[in-house]
Amino acid sequence: MKIYGRKISSGKAEGEALVSTQAITFLGGVDPDTGIVTESGHELEGESVAGKILVFPRGKGSTVGVYTIYGMKKKGTAPAGIINVKSESTVAAGAIISGIPMLDSLEGDPLAQIKTGDNIKINADEGYVEVEK
Repeated sequence: MKIYGRKISSGKAEGEALVSTQAITFLGGVDPDTGIVTESGHELEGESVAGKILVFPRGKGSTVGVYTIYGMKKKGTAPAGIINVKSESTVAAGAIISGIPMLDSLEGDPLAQIKTGDNIKINADEGYVEVEK
Protein backbone atom coordinates (compact mmCIF):
# COMPACT_ATOMS: atom_id res chain seq x y z
CA MET A 1 0.00 0.00 0.00
CA LYS A 2 1.40 3.40 -1.01
CA ILE A 3 0.16 6.49 0.88
CA TYR A 4 1.01 10.03 -0.15
CA GLY A 5 1.63 12.89 2.25
CA ARG A 6 3.48 16.16 2.80
CA LYS A 7 7.27 16.18 3.05
CA ILE A 8 8.58 17.76 6.24
CA SER A 9 12.18 16.50 6.09
CA SER A 10 13.93 15.00 3.07
CA GLY A 11 15.32 11.53 2.72
CA LYS A 12 14.46 7.86 2.62
CA ALA A 13 14.17 5.36 5.44
CA GLU A 14 12.98 1.83 5.98
CA GLY A 15 12.14 0.01 9.16
CA GLU A 16 9.61 -1.47 11.51
CA ALA A 17 6.71 0.77 12.48
CA LEU A 18 6.21 1.80 16.09
CA VAL A 19 2.78 3.41 16.40
CA SER A 20 1.32 5.55 19.19
CA THR A 21 -2.04 7.27 19.39
CA GLN A 22 -0.53 9.66 21.96
CA ALA A 23 1.62 12.76 21.40
CA ILE A 24 5.31 12.38 22.29
CA THR A 25 7.68 14.75 24.03
CA PHE A 26 11.34 14.09 23.35
CA LEU A 27 12.64 16.30 26.20
CA GLY A 28 11.98 14.29 29.33
CA GLY A 29 9.73 11.74 27.63
CA VAL A 30 12.39 9.77 25.76
CA ASP A 31 15.80 8.79 27.12
CA PRO A 32 18.26 10.21 24.56
CA ASP A 33 20.95 7.70 25.53
CA THR A 34 18.79 4.63 24.84
CA GLY A 35 15.85 5.81 22.73
CA ILE A 36 13.44 4.30 25.27
CA VAL A 37 10.18 6.13 25.98
CA THR A 38 10.27 7.04 29.67
CA GLU A 39 7.15 9.19 30.02
CA SER A 40 5.11 7.66 32.82
CA GLY A 41 1.78 6.32 31.61
CA HIS A 42 2.57 6.77 27.91
CA GLU A 43 1.37 3.82 25.81
CA LEU A 44 4.94 3.37 24.48
CA GLU A 45 6.57 3.56 27.92
CA GLY A 46 9.49 1.10 27.93
CA GLU A 47 9.60 0.80 24.11
CA SER A 48 12.62 1.92 22.09
CA VAL A 49 12.15 4.34 19.16
CA ALA A 50 15.73 3.73 17.96
CA GLY A 51 15.83 2.74 14.30
CA LYS A 52 12.04 2.50 14.06
CA ILE A 53 9.62 4.38 11.84
CA LEU A 54 7.84 6.31 14.58
CA VAL A 55 4.19 7.05 13.82
CA PHE A 56 2.33 9.36 16.20
CA PRO A 57 -0.13 12.26 16.10
CA ARG A 58 2.24 15.13 16.93
CA GLY A 59 4.95 16.25 19.30
CA LYS A 60 4.42 18.08 22.55
CA GLY A 61 6.54 19.85 25.11
CA SER A 62 9.60 22.04 25.10
CA THR A 63 11.34 23.36 22.03
CA VAL A 64 14.54 21.92 23.51
CA GLY A 65 13.17 18.64 22.14
CA VAL A 66 14.67 19.74 18.80
CA TYR A 67 18.16 19.33 20.25
CA THR A 68 17.17 16.12 22.03
CA ILE A 69 16.25 14.59 18.66
CA TYR A 70 19.51 15.88 17.17
CA GLY A 71 21.50 14.37 20.05
CA MET A 72 19.67 11.07 19.62
CA LYS A 73 20.62 11.01 15.95
CA LYS A 74 24.29 11.52 16.84
CA LYS A 75 24.09 8.69 19.42
CA GLY A 76 22.24 6.30 17.10
CA THR A 77 19.12 6.20 19.27
CA ALA A 78 16.79 8.30 17.06
CA PRO A 79 13.94 6.97 14.94
CA ALA A 80 14.92 6.10 11.34
CA GLY A 81 11.88 8.04 10.13
CA ILE A 82 8.89 9.93 11.47
CA ILE A 83 5.26 10.06 10.37
CA ASN A 84 2.90 12.48 12.10
CA VAL A 85 -0.80 13.01 11.64
CA LYS A 86 -0.03 16.74 11.75
CA SER A 87 3.48 17.89 12.61
CA GLU A 88 4.36 20.77 14.87
CA SER A 89 7.50 22.86 14.92
CA THR A 90 9.53 20.98 17.55
CA VAL A 91 9.50 17.53 15.96
CA ALA A 92 9.65 19.01 12.44
CA ALA A 93 12.75 21.09 13.25
CA GLY A 94 14.34 18.15 15.07
CA ALA A 95 13.84 15.89 12.05
CA ILE A 96 15.14 18.54 9.63
CA ILE A 97 18.36 19.34 11.48
CA SER A 98 18.95 15.63 12.16
CA GLY A 99 18.33 14.44 8.61
CA ILE A 100 15.47 12.15 9.66
CA PRO A 101 12.96 11.64 6.84
CA MET A 102 9.53 12.88 7.93
CA LEU A 103 6.05 13.16 6.45
CA ASP A 104 2.69 14.33 7.71
CA SER A 105 -0.82 14.99 6.37
CA LEU A 106 -1.06 11.55 4.78
CA GLU A 107 -4.07 10.53 2.72
CA GLY A 108 -6.22 9.03 5.44
CA ASP A 109 -5.29 8.51 9.07
CA PRO A 110 -1.84 6.89 9.44
CA LEU A 111 -2.79 5.72 12.94
CA ALA A 112 -5.54 3.59 11.36
CA GLN A 113 -3.54 2.48 8.30
CA ILE A 114 -0.20 1.62 9.93
CA LYS A 115 0.24 -0.85 12.77
CA THR A 116 3.21 -1.53 15.03
CA GLY A 117 5.35 -4.17 13.36
CA ASP A 118 4.47 -3.23 9.77
CA ASN A 119 7.47 -2.74 7.49
CA ILE A 120 7.55 0.89 6.36
CA LYS A 121 9.46 2.59 3.57
CA ILE A 122 9.46 6.39 3.63
CA ASN A 123 10.39 8.30 0.52
CA ALA A 124 9.98 11.84 1.79
CA ASP A 125 11.63 13.27 -1.33
CA GLU A 126 8.70 12.01 -3.41
CA GLY A 127 6.17 12.39 -0.59
CA TYR A 128 4.98 8.85 0.06
CA VAL A 129 5.07 5.93 2.44
CA GLU A 130 4.89 2.26 1.48
CA VAL A 131 3.32 -0.06 4.05
CA GLU A 132 3.99 -3.80 4.00
CA LYS A 133 1.83 -5.82 6.37
